[in-house]
Amino acid sequence: MTSTPLYDLCLIIDDDEDVLLSARFVVEELFREVITLTSPREALALIERKQPDVVLLDANFARGATDGSEGFLWLGRMIERDPAIAIVLITAHGGVQIAVEAMKRGATDFVSKPWNNESLLATVRNAAALHRSRREAGGTASRPGGESSLLGQSPAMARVLSLIEKAAPTQANILILGENGTGKELVAREVHRQSRRAEASLLTVDLGAVAESLFDSELFGHVKGAFTDARADRVGRLQAAEGGTVFLDEVGNLPLHLQPKLLTALEQRKVTPVGASKPIDIDVRVLSATNMAPAQLADESRFRKDLLFRLNTVEIRLPPLRERPEDIPLLLDHYLSEFARSYDKPQRALPAEVLARLRAYSWPGNVRELRHAAERAVILGDERGFSMADFALAETPVSAHGVVLAAPSLETDASADDLNLDRAERRLIERALHKHGYNISHAAAELGLTRATLYRRMERHGL
Repeated sequence: MTSTPLYDLCLIIDDDEDVLLSARFVVEELFREVITLTSPREALALIERKQPDVVLLDANFARGATDGSEGFLWLGRMIERDPAIAIVLITAHGGVQIAVEAMKRGATDFVSKPWNNESLLATVRNAAALHRSRREAGGTASRPGGESSLLGQSPAMARVLSLIEKAAPTQANILILGENGTGKELVAREVHRQSRRAEASLLTVDLGAVAESLFDSELFGHVKGAFTDARADRVGRLQAAEGGTVFLDEVGNLPLHLQPKLLTALEQRKVTPVGASKPIDIDVRVLSATNMAPAQLADESRFRKDLLFRLNTVEIRLPPLRERPEDIPLLLDHYLSEFARSYDKPQRALPAEVLARLRAYSWPGNVRELRHAAERAVILGDERGFSMADFALAETPVSAHGVVLAAPSLETDASADDLNLDRAERRLIERALHKHGYNISHAAAELGLTRATLYRRMERHGL
Protein backbone atom coordinates (compact mmCIF):
# COMPACT_ATOMS: atom_id res chain seq x y z
CA MET A 1 0.00 0.00 0.00
CA THR A 2 1.35 3.42 -0.91
CA SER A 3 1.76 5.68 2.12
CA THR A 4 -0.31 8.86 1.97
CA PRO A 5 1.40 12.03 3.25
CA LEU A 6 0.15 13.23 6.63
CA TYR A 7 0.67 16.97 6.10
CA ASP A 8 0.45 19.51 3.31
CA LEU A 9 3.64 21.55 3.06
CA CYS A 10 7.17 21.66 4.41
CA LEU A 11 9.37 24.64 3.59
CA ILE A 12 13.16 24.13 3.81
CA ILE A 13 15.46 27.18 3.72
CA ASP A 14 19.25 26.78 3.56
CA ASP A 15 21.97 28.27 1.39
CA ASP A 16 23.56 24.84 0.81
CA GLU A 17 21.95 22.93 -2.06
CA ASP A 18 23.27 19.63 -0.68
CA VAL A 19 21.56 20.28 2.66
CA LEU A 20 18.30 21.11 0.86
CA LEU A 21 18.45 17.89 -1.15
CA SER A 22 19.30 15.78 1.90
CA ALA A 23 16.53 17.26 4.06
CA ARG A 24 13.97 16.92 1.26
CA PHE A 25 14.84 13.25 0.87
CA VAL A 26 14.25 12.60 4.59
CA VAL A 27 11.00 14.51 5.14
CA GLU A 28 9.16 14.16 1.82
CA GLU A 29 7.26 11.06 2.98
CA LEU A 30 5.40 13.24 5.50
CA PHE A 31 4.25 16.00 3.14
CA ARG A 32 2.24 16.39 -0.03
CA GLU A 33 4.64 19.16 -1.07
CA VAL A 34 8.18 20.13 -0.07
CA ILE A 35 9.53 23.50 -1.23
CA THR A 36 13.22 24.34 -0.92
CA LEU A 37 14.65 27.87 -0.96
CA THR A 38 18.17 29.21 -0.66
CA SER A 39 17.08 32.62 0.65
CA PRO A 40 14.71 33.31 3.57
CA ARG A 41 13.57 36.58 1.98
CA GLU A 42 11.55 34.64 -0.59
CA ALA A 43 9.80 32.72 2.16
CA LEU A 44 7.78 35.51 3.78
CA ALA A 45 5.15 35.91 1.05
CA LEU A 46 4.91 32.15 0.66
CA ILE A 47 4.29 31.72 4.41
CA GLU A 48 1.41 34.20 4.32
CA ARG A 49 -0.08 32.59 1.22
CA LYS A 50 0.34 28.88 1.90
CA GLN A 51 0.80 28.58 5.71
CA PRO A 52 3.28 25.65 5.68
CA ASP A 53 3.00 22.98 8.36
CA VAL A 54 6.73 23.18 9.14
CA VAL A 55 9.60 25.49 8.20
CA LEU A 56 13.15 24.18 8.41
CA LEU A 57 15.27 27.32 8.70
CA ASP A 58 19.06 27.54 8.64
CA ALA A 59 20.60 29.63 11.43
CA ASN A 60 23.35 31.21 9.27
CA PHE A 61 23.41 32.41 5.66
CA ALA A 62 26.28 34.88 5.26
CA ARG A 63 29.64 33.29 4.48
CA GLY A 64 31.55 32.69 7.70
CA ALA A 65 28.63 33.60 9.98
CA THR A 66 28.32 31.39 13.07
CA ASP A 67 26.31 33.38 15.63
CA GLY A 68 22.81 32.59 14.34
CA SER A 69 21.79 36.26 14.18
CA GLU A 70 20.39 35.93 10.65
CA GLY A 71 18.35 32.93 11.63
CA PHE A 72 16.95 34.80 14.65
CA LEU A 73 16.06 37.78 12.43
CA TRP A 74 14.09 35.66 9.95
CA LEU A 75 12.61 33.55 12.73
CA GLY A 76 11.08 36.69 14.23
CA ARG A 77 9.76 37.94 10.89
CA MET A 78 8.16 34.58 10.11
CA ILE A 79 6.45 34.44 13.50
CA GLU A 80 5.11 37.95 12.88
CA ARG A 81 3.58 36.72 9.61
CA ASP A 82 2.08 33.58 11.20
CA PRO A 83 2.11 33.33 15.03
CA ALA A 84 1.06 29.65 14.89
CA ILE A 85 3.94 28.66 12.61
CA ALA A 86 6.19 25.73 13.53
CA ILE A 87 9.83 26.54 12.81
CA VAL A 88 12.68 24.07 13.26
CA LEU A 89 16.03 25.87 13.33
CA ILE A 90 18.98 24.13 11.63
CA THR A 91 22.14 24.73 13.63
CA ALA A 92 25.76 23.81 13.03
CA HIS A 93 28.22 26.19 14.70
CA GLY A 94 27.70 26.94 18.38
CA GLY A 95 24.73 24.60 18.29
CA VAL A 96 23.90 24.50 22.01
CA GLN A 97 23.76 28.25 22.62
CA ILE A 98 22.01 28.99 19.33
CA ALA A 99 19.42 26.26 19.87
CA VAL A 100 18.55 27.45 23.38
CA GLU A 101 18.25 31.07 22.20
CA ALA A 102 16.11 29.99 19.24
CA MET A 103 13.65 28.23 21.54
CA LYS A 104 13.40 31.37 23.68
CA ARG A 105 12.61 33.39 20.54
CA GLY A 106 9.76 31.11 19.46
CA ALA A 107 11.32 28.26 17.47
CA THR A 108 9.38 25.03 17.86
CA ASP A 109 12.47 22.84 17.81
CA PHE A 110 15.96 22.56 16.38
CA VAL A 111 18.15 20.06 14.56
CA SER A 112 21.94 20.02 14.31
CA LYS A 113 23.78 19.32 11.10
CA PRO A 114 25.01 16.88 10.16
CA TRP A 115 21.90 15.14 11.45
CA ASN A 116 20.67 11.64 12.10
CA ASN A 117 17.89 10.98 9.57
CA GLU A 118 15.62 9.22 12.05
CA SER A 119 16.00 12.07 14.52
CA LEU A 120 15.30 14.69 11.84
CA LEU A 121 12.17 12.84 10.75
CA ALA A 122 10.90 12.60 14.34
CA THR A 123 11.63 16.29 14.98
CA VAL A 124 9.79 17.43 11.85
CA ARG A 125 6.86 15.10 12.51
CA ASN A 126 6.46 16.45 16.06
CA ALA A 127 6.67 20.03 14.81
CA ALA A 128 3.99 19.38 12.18
CA ALA A 129 1.73 17.74 14.78
CA LEU A 130 2.19 20.74 17.09
CA HIS A 131 1.32 23.13 14.24
CA ARG A 132 -1.84 21.15 13.55
CA SER A 133 -2.87 21.24 17.21
CA ARG A 134 -2.32 25.02 17.27
CA ARG A 135 -4.54 25.40 14.21
CA GLU A 136 -7.18 23.11 15.72
CA ALA A 137 -7.24 25.20 18.88
CA GLY A 138 -7.29 28.41 16.92
CA GLY A 139 -4.28 29.26 19.05
CA THR A 140 -0.68 30.27 18.72
CA ALA A 141 2.59 29.61 20.42
CA SER A 142 2.48 29.99 24.19
CA ARG A 143 3.05 33.61 25.10
CA PRO A 144 2.06 35.83 28.00
CA GLY A 145 -1.25 37.65 27.82
CA GLY A 146 -4.15 36.78 25.58
CA GLU A 147 -7.13 34.57 26.33
CA SER A 148 -7.30 30.90 27.19
CA SER A 149 -7.90 28.53 24.28
CA LEU A 150 -9.69 26.10 26.64
CA LEU A 151 -13.41 26.25 25.90
CA GLY A 152 -16.02 25.24 28.44
CA GLN A 153 -18.35 26.64 31.10
CA SER A 154 -19.33 23.39 32.80
CA PRO A 155 -18.54 22.73 36.49
CA ALA A 156 -16.01 20.10 35.38
CA MET A 157 -14.10 22.60 33.23
CA ALA A 158 -14.43 25.29 35.90
CA ARG A 159 -12.52 22.99 38.26
CA VAL A 160 -9.80 22.49 35.66
CA LEU A 161 -9.45 26.23 35.03
CA SER A 162 -9.36 26.89 38.78
CA LEU A 163 -6.54 24.39 39.26
CA ILE A 164 -4.60 25.95 36.38
CA GLU A 165 -5.03 29.43 37.86
CA LYS A 166 -3.75 28.28 41.25
CA ALA A 167 -0.89 26.06 40.09
CA ALA A 168 0.42 27.91 37.01
CA PRO A 169 2.25 30.75 38.85
CA THR A 170 4.13 28.24 41.03
CA GLN A 171 7.11 26.07 40.11
CA ALA A 172 5.24 22.83 40.87
CA ASN A 173 5.44 19.97 38.41
CA ILE A 174 2.01 19.13 37.03
CA LEU A 175 0.65 15.81 35.74
CA ILE A 176 -2.29 16.13 33.34
CA LEU A 177 -4.55 13.07 33.08
CA GLY A 178 -7.21 12.54 30.45
CA GLU A 179 -8.42 10.42 27.59
CA ASN A 180 -7.17 10.95 24.07
CA GLY A 181 -8.66 14.02 22.43
CA THR A 182 -9.57 15.85 25.65
CA GLY A 183 -6.99 18.62 25.15
CA LYS A 184 -4.11 17.77 27.48
CA GLU A 185 -1.62 19.75 25.40
CA LEU A 186 -3.93 22.78 25.54
CA VAL A 187 -3.88 22.55 29.34
CA ALA A 188 -0.06 22.42 29.29
CA ARG A 189 0.09 25.48 27.05
CA GLU A 190 -2.38 27.33 29.29
CA VAL A 191 -0.31 26.51 32.39
CA HIS A 192 2.79 27.83 30.66
CA ARG A 193 0.96 30.95 29.45
CA GLN A 194 -0.06 31.82 33.02
CA SER A 195 3.30 30.91 34.54
CA ARG A 196 6.28 33.08 35.44
CA ARG A 197 8.20 31.32 32.66
CA ALA A 198 5.82 32.46 29.92
CA GLU A 199 8.46 34.62 28.25
CA ALA A 200 10.70 31.57 27.80
CA SER A 201 10.06 28.54 25.62
CA LEU A 202 7.57 25.71 25.97
CA LEU A 203 9.10 22.60 24.45
CA THR A 204 6.97 19.52 23.80
CA VAL A 205 8.49 16.03 23.79
CA ASP A 206 6.23 13.16 22.71
CA LEU A 207 7.73 10.28 24.67
CA GLY A 208 5.47 7.85 22.85
CA ALA A 209 7.19 8.75 19.57
CA VAL A 210 10.83 8.79 20.76
CA ALA A 211 12.66 5.61 19.77
CA GLU A 212 14.23 3.88 22.77
CA SER A 213 17.62 3.96 21.07
CA LEU A 214 17.40 7.75 20.76
CA PHE A 215 16.00 8.48 24.22
CA ASP A 216 19.25 9.58 25.87
CA SER A 217 20.34 11.67 22.90
CA GLU A 218 16.95 13.35 22.48
CA LEU A 219 16.42 14.28 26.13
CA PHE A 220 19.98 14.77 27.37
CA GLY A 221 21.95 15.48 24.18
CA HIS A 222 25.26 14.02 23.05
CA VAL A 223 28.78 15.14 22.24
CA LYS A 224 30.60 14.67 18.98
CA GLY A 225 31.94 11.14 18.63
CA ALA A 226 29.76 9.65 21.37
CA PHE A 227 28.48 7.05 18.89
CA THR A 228 28.68 6.29 15.18
CA ASP A 229 26.27 8.97 13.92
CA ALA A 230 27.28 11.63 16.48
CA ARG A 231 29.09 13.89 14.02
CA ALA A 232 28.50 17.05 16.05
CA ASP A 233 27.45 18.10 19.55
CA ARG A 234 23.68 18.02 20.07
CA VAL A 235 21.82 19.81 22.85
CA GLY A 236 19.12 17.71 24.53
CA ARG A 237 15.50 18.76 24.92
CA LEU A 238 15.76 19.36 28.65
CA GLN A 239 18.71 21.70 28.19
CA ALA A 240 17.10 23.45 25.21
CA ALA A 241 14.13 24.47 27.37
CA GLU A 242 16.45 26.23 29.84
CA GLY A 243 14.51 28.79 31.85
CA GLY A 244 11.21 27.60 30.37
CA THR A 245 8.89 24.63 30.45
CA VAL A 246 9.16 21.07 29.16
CA PHE A 247 5.93 19.23 28.34
CA LEU A 248 6.45 15.46 28.42
CA ASP A 249 3.50 14.10 26.48
CA GLU A 250 2.52 10.42 26.71
CA VAL A 251 4.81 9.98 29.72
CA GLY A 252 2.91 6.82 30.66
CA ASN A 253 4.35 5.11 27.59
CA LEU A 254 7.96 5.57 28.70
CA PRO A 255 9.42 2.05 29.07
CA LEU A 256 10.10 1.01 32.65
CA HIS A 257 13.85 0.60 32.12
CA LEU A 258 14.17 4.21 30.89
CA GLN A 259 12.18 5.78 33.72
CA PRO A 260 15.13 5.89 36.20
CA LYS A 261 17.09 8.07 33.76
CA LEU A 262 14.31 10.65 33.62
CA LEU A 263 13.85 10.50 37.39
CA THR A 264 17.56 11.11 38.02
CA ALA A 265 17.62 14.14 35.72
CA LEU A 266 14.55 15.65 37.39
CA GLU A 267 15.79 15.00 40.93
CA GLN A 268 19.29 16.33 40.36
CA ARG A 269 18.26 19.08 37.94
CA LYS A 270 21.21 18.01 35.83
CA VAL A 271 21.71 16.20 32.53
CA THR A 272 24.79 14.45 31.25
CA PRO A 273 24.95 14.34 27.44
CA VAL A 274 25.87 10.97 25.96
CA GLY A 275 29.67 10.77 25.79
CA ALA A 276 30.21 13.72 28.14
CA SER A 277 32.06 13.46 31.44
CA LYS A 278 30.44 16.36 33.29
CA PRO A 279 26.75 17.01 34.04
CA ILE A 280 25.05 20.26 33.00
CA ASP A 281 22.71 22.14 35.34
CA ILE A 282 19.19 22.69 34.01
CA ASP A 283 16.44 25.06 35.12
CA VAL A 284 13.16 23.81 33.68
CA ARG A 285 9.63 23.28 34.88
CA VAL A 286 8.15 19.90 33.98
CA LEU A 287 4.59 19.35 32.84
CA SER A 288 3.59 15.85 31.78
CA ALA A 289 0.51 14.10 30.46
CA THR A 290 -0.81 10.61 29.93
CA ASN A 291 -4.04 8.88 28.97
CA MET A 292 -3.33 6.07 31.44
CA ALA A 293 -5.84 5.65 34.24
CA PRO A 294 -4.63 6.38 37.80
CA ALA A 295 -4.88 2.67 38.62
CA GLN A 296 -2.51 1.85 35.76
CA LEU A 297 -0.05 4.52 36.89
CA ALA A 298 -0.15 3.05 40.38
CA ASP A 299 0.95 -0.34 39.01
CA GLU A 300 4.70 -0.44 39.75
CA SER A 301 5.23 -3.02 37.04
CA ARG A 302 4.31 -0.28 34.55
CA PHE A 303 5.33 2.98 36.21
CA ARG A 304 7.78 3.81 38.98
CA LYS A 305 6.13 5.24 42.07
CA ASP A 306 9.05 7.59 42.81
CA LEU A 307 8.85 9.05 39.29
CA LEU A 308 5.09 9.47 39.65
CA PHE A 309 5.60 11.40 42.90
CA ARG A 310 8.16 13.62 41.16
CA LEU A 311 5.80 14.40 38.26
CA ASN A 312 2.49 14.97 40.03
CA THR A 313 3.04 17.60 42.68
CA VAL A 314 -0.26 18.86 41.27
CA GLU A 315 -2.57 16.58 39.30
CA ILE A 316 -5.10 17.93 36.82
CA ARG A 317 -7.71 15.53 35.48
CA LEU A 318 -9.23 16.68 32.22
CA PRO A 319 -12.79 15.34 31.94
CA PRO A 320 -13.96 13.46 28.85
CA LEU A 321 -16.57 15.26 26.79
CA ARG A 322 -19.33 12.84 27.89
CA GLU A 323 -18.88 14.19 31.44
CA ARG A 324 -19.48 17.79 30.37
CA PRO A 325 -22.32 17.64 27.82
CA GLU A 326 -23.32 21.23 28.68
CA ASP A 327 -20.12 22.36 26.88
CA ILE A 328 -21.04 20.61 23.61
CA PRO A 329 -23.18 23.50 22.23
CA LEU A 330 -20.37 25.98 22.92
CA LEU A 331 -17.77 23.77 21.24
CA LEU A 332 -20.01 23.09 18.24
CA ASP A 333 -20.73 26.79 17.78
CA HIS A 334 -17.00 27.56 17.94
CA TYR A 335 -15.88 24.92 15.45
CA LEU A 336 -18.81 25.27 13.05
CA SER A 337 -18.19 29.03 12.86
CA GLU A 338 -14.44 28.53 12.49
CA PHE A 339 -14.78 26.08 9.60
CA ALA A 340 -17.47 28.14 7.91
CA ARG A 341 -14.97 31.00 7.78
CA SER A 342 -12.10 28.73 6.72
CA TYR A 343 -14.03 27.15 3.85
CA ASP A 344 -15.96 30.30 2.92
CA LYS A 345 -19.26 28.63 3.71
CA PRO A 346 -22.41 30.35 5.01
CA GLN A 347 -23.17 30.23 8.72
CA ARG A 348 -25.91 27.60 9.02
CA ALA A 349 -28.45 26.87 11.72
CA LEU A 350 -28.10 23.84 13.97
CA PRO A 351 -31.66 22.55 14.52
CA ALA A 352 -32.68 21.89 18.13
CA GLU A 353 -33.31 18.19 17.51
CA VAL A 354 -29.85 17.77 15.95
CA LEU A 355 -28.20 19.59 18.84
CA ALA A 356 -30.06 17.38 21.32
CA ARG A 357 -28.78 14.22 19.63
CA LEU A 358 -25.24 15.60 19.48
CA ARG A 359 -25.40 16.34 23.21
CA ALA A 360 -26.55 12.79 23.89
CA TYR A 361 -23.78 11.22 21.79
CA SER A 362 -20.92 9.69 23.82
CA TRP A 363 -18.05 11.30 21.84
CA PRO A 364 -15.52 8.52 22.48
CA GLY A 365 -12.89 10.60 20.65
CA ASN A 366 -13.75 13.64 22.82
CA VAL A 367 -13.13 17.20 21.56
CA ARG A 368 -10.88 15.95 18.74
CA GLU A 369 -13.76 13.85 17.38
CA LEU A 370 -16.22 16.73 17.75
CA ARG A 371 -13.92 19.05 15.84
CA HIS A 372 -13.52 16.58 12.96
CA ALA A 373 -17.29 15.99 12.89
CA ALA A 374 -17.92 19.74 12.73
CA GLU A 375 -15.47 20.10 9.85
CA ARG A 376 -17.18 17.30 7.91
CA ALA A 377 -20.59 18.86 8.54
CA VAL A 378 -19.51 22.27 7.24
CA ILE A 379 -18.05 20.69 4.11
CA LEU A 380 -20.88 18.24 3.38
CA GLY A 381 -24.01 19.95 4.71
CA ASP A 382 -26.44 21.81 2.45
CA GLU A 383 -27.10 25.52 2.85
CA ARG A 384 -30.50 25.13 4.50
CA GLY A 385 -29.17 23.73 7.77
CA PHE A 386 -27.41 20.78 9.36
CA SER A 387 -28.72 17.25 9.74
CA MET A 388 -27.34 14.35 11.77
CA ALA A 389 -26.14 12.71 8.56
CA ASP A 390 -23.77 15.64 7.98
CA PHE A 391 -21.83 14.75 11.14
CA ALA A 392 -21.35 11.08 10.14
CA LEU A 393 -21.28 9.77 13.71
CA ALA A 394 -21.50 6.14 14.77
CA GLU A 395 -24.50 5.48 16.95
CA THR A 396 -22.66 4.40 20.10
CA PRO A 397 -24.92 3.15 22.93
CA VAL A 398 -24.36 4.97 26.21
CA SER A 399 -25.47 4.09 29.74
CA ALA A 400 -27.18 6.52 32.09
CA HIS A 401 -23.75 7.29 33.56
CA GLY A 402 -22.22 8.15 30.18
CA VAL A 403 -20.27 4.90 29.79
CA VAL A 404 -19.88 3.44 26.31
CA LEU A 405 -21.64 0.08 26.41
CA ALA A 406 -20.54 -1.48 23.15
CA ALA A 407 -18.65 -0.66 20.03
CA PRO A 408 -20.79 -0.52 16.90
CA SER A 409 -20.31 -3.06 14.18
CA LEU A 410 -18.55 -1.35 11.31
CA GLU A 411 -18.82 -4.32 8.96
CA THR A 412 -21.61 -4.24 6.41
CA ASP A 413 -22.42 -6.37 3.44
CA ALA A 414 -21.00 -3.64 1.21
CA SER A 415 -17.73 -3.37 3.13
CA ALA A 416 -17.34 -7.16 3.20
CA ASP A 417 -17.18 -7.12 -0.60
CA ASP A 418 -14.83 -4.12 -0.70
CA LEU A 419 -11.30 -5.45 -1.15
CA ASN A 420 -9.57 -2.06 -1.35
CA LEU A 421 -6.70 -2.26 1.17
CA ASP A 422 -6.72 1.42 2.06
CA ARG A 423 -10.44 1.44 2.89
CA ALA A 424 -10.16 -1.90 4.70
CA GLU A 425 -7.37 -0.53 6.91
CA ARG A 426 -9.48 2.50 7.74
CA ARG A 427 -12.42 0.29 8.75
CA LEU A 428 -10.22 -1.87 10.98
CA ILE A 429 -8.73 1.16 12.71
CA GLU A 430 -12.19 2.66 13.26
CA ARG A 431 -13.41 -0.63 14.69
CA ALA A 432 -10.48 -0.91 17.10
CA LEU A 433 -10.85 2.71 18.22
CA HIS A 434 -14.56 2.33 18.92
CA LYS A 435 -14.05 -1.01 20.68
CA HIS A 436 -11.53 0.48 23.09
CA GLY A 437 -13.23 3.84 23.61
CA TYR A 438 -10.51 5.64 21.63
CA ASN A 439 -7.79 4.41 24.00
CA ILE A 440 -4.86 4.58 21.61
CA SER A 441 -2.65 2.18 23.55
CA HIS A 442 -5.27 -0.58 23.66
CA ALA A 443 -6.35 -0.08 20.05
CA ALA A 444 -2.73 -0.14 18.86
CA ALA A 445 -2.04 -3.35 20.81
CA GLU A 446 -5.02 -5.11 19.27
CA LEU A 447 -4.02 -3.97 15.78
CA GLY A 448 -0.44 -5.10 16.34
CA LEU A 449 0.93 -1.57 15.89
CA THR A 450 2.96 0.83 17.98
CA ARG A 451 1.20 3.94 19.26
CA ALA A 452 3.25 6.14 16.96
CA THR A 453 2.36 4.02 13.93
CA LEU A 454 -1.34 4.06 14.83
CA TYR A 455 -1.26 7.85 15.22
CA ARG A 456 0.31 8.17 11.76
CA ARG A 457 -2.30 5.92 10.19
CA MET A 458 -5.14 7.72 11.97
CA GLU A 459 -3.88 11.01 10.56
CA ARG A 460 -3.51 9.49 7.10
CA HIS A 461 -7.15 8.35 7.16
CA GLY A 462 -8.46 11.58 8.70
CA LEU A 463 -9.38 9.91 11.98
